[in-house]
Amino acid sequence: MRRTVSLKKGLNLNLEGGIDSDVRTAAPLPSCVALIPDDFPGFLPKPDVAEGDAVAAGSPLLRDKTDSRIKLVSPVAGTVRAIVRGARRKIERVIVDVDPARVAEAVTVAPFAGAPAETVAEALMASGLWILMRRRPYDIIPSPSDRPRAIMVTAMDTAPLAPSLEKLVEGCGAELKAGVDALRKLTDGTIYIGVEKGGSFPDIEGAEIVEFPRLHPAGNAGVQIANIAPVNKGESVWTLDVTVLLRIGRLALTGRPDWNTVVAVTGSEVVEPRLVDTIVGAPLELLLKGNVKTDGRHHRIISGNVLTGTRESAEGFLRYPYRQVTVIPEGDDADEFMGWASLSPSKMSASPSFLGHFLRRKFAPDARINGGRRAMIMSGEYDKVFPMDILPEYLIKAILAKDIDRMEALGIYEVAPEDFALAEYVDPSKLELQKIVRQGLDYLRSEV
Repeated sequence: MRRTVSLKKGLNLNLEGGIDSDVRTAAPLPSCVALIPDDFPGFLPKPDVAEGDAVAAGSPLLRDKTDSRIKLVSPVAGTVRAIVRGARRKIERVIVDVDPARVAEAVTVAPFAGAPAETVAEALMASGLWILMRRRPYDIIPSPSDRPRAIMVTAMDTAPLAPSLEKLVEGCGAELKAGVDALRKLTDGTIYIGVEKGGSFPDIEGAEIVEFPRLHPAGNAGVQIANIAPVNKGESVWTLDVTVLLRIGRLALTGRPDWNTVVAVTGSEVVEPRLVDTIVGAPLELLLKGNVKTDGRHHRIISGNVLTGTRESAEGFLRYPYRQVTVIPEGDDADEFMGWASLSPSKMSASPSFLGHFLRRKFAPDARINGGRRAMIMSGEYDKVFPMDILPEYLIKAILAKDIDRMEALGIYEVAPEDFALAEYVDPSKLELQKIVRQGLDYLRSEV
């Protein structure tokens, strides 16, 4: 079954540094990988290994304190180099040195195609794939005891310079079908797959294909859910992207987890934007080596896209969802006439006050926010790029006030921080909207 949803609100950022070819480059085997617990909201990590322990691919590194079956596993075979802790002994990351002689060593599970729900859930938790799914409300890792009303699979990414998810899973119909069959055991509702309108994503038996226009943020799971079947209080919907669905399908058929990934190396400061085959948690230095411009400018390295990604150093690691790295100018060394108020046609803006707003060209913006943070301005700008039946400005005010009743009435159960990324970009108040929404969701979960 296939249907189409029309969206009119949103904004595509036309940036330099996009990928023009589907050709992939294989990165060398990394010397180490790292996993960061903060990438998995709702996961309370407890070490399952010590420094110096030998691990295979799929061996648990961390377990959830509330349910030890939920694990963060090593994507490679090797030795645990370090469990890095920060303030109050918070686990910031676990680094594993890769052993080239043990590349094929992996923890496997019994293939579970056609197995009952309990077997499917146990296999996903044992393999470490469970932690790659999310639950609405709260945008956290789902509980094994939860029975979602529906499951939303996103097969399109409309974020700036993002790779085509459809291309990444091309030719893998059997694995995707096995993944859908496995997920159907975990819900009594519908499996939805959100795809790009006019694309070539195939129909999959057991799933409803829903087409969306390529207008950001239409690729967000929250936007897709809100326009198909909004989440109400007391309900839950699980979300994942199609690359995770592919991993689930392969695990169901073979019993062997797949921790390889395809990363889009993008951005205006990249010499040759390209797709790179590597491993989850790989060092960014390996992905960027020899491919960053030596133009004397300071660089902002982002694991992810420019709207929702995480700032990293050159010595950092690939972060969840493990499929994009962006390099743009930092901007702290910029010297331009009139600064942020410059009327230069090279300045990108969503506001018609700037000439660049009317030009159909690609831009190379830097990381400056062009102004200091200030009091919240009720300008109506959020609503112009927010394709959900929610009043975003009023919801943000309710979160800041910690007014639970108001938050619930305004639809906080439907949203995740990424849904506010575009509103954060156009915000004249320069507020950290994604951070505010994350804090609001965590507060609501702790109080309700």
